[in-house]
Amino acid sequence: MTQDMKREFASRDELIAYLHEQFPEAAARDSHVSPTAGGRKAAEEALQQVDPGKYASTRNFLNGAVTRLSPYLRYGVLSLAEVRDFVVEKVRHQEDAFKLVNELGWRDYWQRLYEELGSGIWQDRESYKTGYTAKDYSETLPEDVVNGTTGLVCIDSVVRQLQEIGYLHNHQRMWIAAYLVHWRRVRWQVGARWFLQHLLDGDPASNNLSWQWVASTFSHKPYFFNRENLERYSKGIYCHDCPLYGKCDFEGSYEQLEERLFPQGEKVDRTGGSKSWERPQKRRKK
Repeated sequence: MTQDMKREFASRDELIAYLHEQFPEAAARDSHVSPTAGGRKAAEEALQQVDPGKYASTRNFLNGAVTRLSPYLRYGVLSLAEVRDFVVEKVRHQEDAFKLVNELGWRDYWQRLYEELGSGIWQDRESYKTGYTAKDYSETLPEDVVNGTTGLVCIDSVVRQLQEIGYLHNHQRMWIAAYLVHWRRVRWQVGARWFLQHLLDGDPASNNLSWQWVASTFSHKPYFFNRENLERYSKGIYCHDCPLYGKCDFEGSYEQLEERLFPQGEKVDRTGGSKSWERPQKRRKK
């Protein structure tokens, strides 16, 4: 008979030590501990902090009023319906709840799609729209990306955050995914597995199908970005200190980057505007 694990601890440090003891292989592989607290109490406190109106107007910026509820939703500590009801009851005007409730709806959609596809979420749903085929993409993560030594402050900083905190803003996820798939030509499955190893909210449905959207195997064109896009939504926190500013891999217009990244791809109207990591949608011309 399997012995139940200990559930009561005098402190969080005691809990962490206990988990290291119980799961030594996992601790040896990655000893970082996220500051995000688990449990129902922490989830309820986070829910109380949600501001639907500010979320709608600022969610695309790294310092925006995002909910940080995804880890609790991932493990069922909070339900989608519970969050929806809270948001609807909190707002004075129903339209203020629309954007956040809409995002919850997309999360539900991915789960239903996962239920239908099963392991098929690990397979290319469509062919790449980049001018390349699956065999043109590497099966290995570049060491400089994993080690955070690319020299690109934005990429290296986000990688450290992924590994040390286990949470990334929506835009950070898109930038890393696009960089790996389109600039480094790594198969999206490789990046998706990497994310699931580190993300506290690593949900196979949202994660994999979003990587496919970026790669263009679950959308009609690849997602990519330029330095202007990254600098805008990060408020320049990376670019200001980057020695490669003005000469990095992301410099240029979208047309110039398209020629560079997809020389054999179908030429279509593209932008790198703010899009959701969790679903495909139309892109607007900036």
